[in-house]
Amino acid sequence: MRTDSALSPTLLQTRPPVLIMLSYRCATIDGVAVRKKRSISMPPELDAAIEAAATEAGMTYSAWLADTARKEFAIRAGLAAVAEYERQHGSFTADELADAEEWAKAALSRSKRTGSRQRRTA
Repeated sequence: MRTDSALSPTLLQTRPPVLIMLSYRCATIDGVAVRKKRSISMPPELDAAIEAAATEAGMTYSAWLADTARKEFAIRAGLAAVAEYERQHGSFTADELADAEEWAKAALSRSKRTGSRQRRTA
């Protein structure tokens, strides 16, 4: 049983915030999206940074977390694919890497000009 002292301001200040995260790309059952809820803890400054980034992106907190996790997994898959390609065909040359860097900078510049940034909401 909790007493009033268990919820003192001092105790509340020392505990990290607990957040709910929903997965937004998930299976459906009879047309209803299935969501997995998680309770997570993090430092207050990270919580504030996520909240600000989600607001700036026009997304919910949970949607921003899910989107960011998806991007991380895509990056990992891309790095694994490059490593596998290099294992099979040898390392990229300095010229190939320079060409890839130039292509990536141009693609980023084009995406900024066209406003192709996608926004997701829950």
